[in-house]
Amino acid sequence: MPLAVVHHPAFAAALPVGHRFPMGKYARLSDILVADGVVAPDGFVVPSEAPESWLRLAHAPAYVDQVLGARVPARIAREIGFPVEATIARRARLSAGATVLASRLALEQGIACTTAGGSHHARRAAGAGFCVFNDVAVAACVLAADGVGRMLVVDLDVHQGDGTAEILAGTPQAFTVSMHAARNYPVRKVAGDLDIGLDDATGDDAYLRTLREMLPPLLDRVSPELVFYNAGVDPHRDDRLGRLALSDDGLRQRDACVIGACRDRGIPIACVIGGGYSDDVDVLAGRHAILHRTAARFV
Repeated sequence: MPLAVVHHPAFAAALPVGHRFPMGKYARLSDILVADGVVAPDGFVVPSEAPESWLRLAHAPAYVDQVLGARVPARIAREIGFPVEATIARRARLSAGATVLASRLALEQGIACTTAGGSHHARRAAGAGFCVFNDVAVAACVLAADGVGRMLVVDLDVHQGDGTAEILAGTPQAFTVSMHAARNYPVRKVAGDLDIGLDDATGDDAYLRTLREMLPPLLDRVSPELVFYNAGVDPHRDDRLGRLALSDDGLRQRDACVIGACRDRGIPIACVIGGGYSDDVDVLAGRHAILHRTAARFV
């Protein structure tokens, strides 16, 4: 069975010309995965938009209404980093729907990925940091309502997963771990169940040593029924918004460590791509594709 990869063309929404968020990476990533043979040309799993009922499990009803009605206050839109109009709202709903779908596919097949997701700065009452709806938090809340037991969020984006920590603090089934650059955004972090702040310029050896010391005993202690893995590539040494120093091979080893530890234990894992920032969209999409190429080895 090939790797299940969830994708929708509308993950790439319209932004003002010259905007610094690399929206083009989503379409380019899907092209790379087809060209590499990770996914057949017609092999992507297509998600539906998350219904309002799912979004309200993780987000305040007033904020959900603001997004869906394109009435997000200017103050919140500035925190998000782009105007929340119809295509952005649809993209956020599709991303949340994709992560729910990937998590359900992972429960069935052992592993699944999306070509989006990881919007971990969106909190219950507002978005921030290019994040509108928190797709992983939405998925964890949906699965908890479905009766799934213990879930673990492994967030290895370079930025701390403040929104996920805030939303899931009230979900006893969820345990959140974030390993990130200590001095990076957000300035005011929200403590999760386990936070590991790394020094600036931490490279492959120190990063991987810390991960390998932390993750296997945590998996054994938490014993989750499902892992959500945020595989942000912004820890890369060339990332425009990162402060760490991983190489391409470091990202590859990181992904293999997380996915392999879960697969060795028979724990289903749903993977989202998280952050990554570069003016060269081809290079950036290639970094994100490391996740899917690695995941395909563990199907």
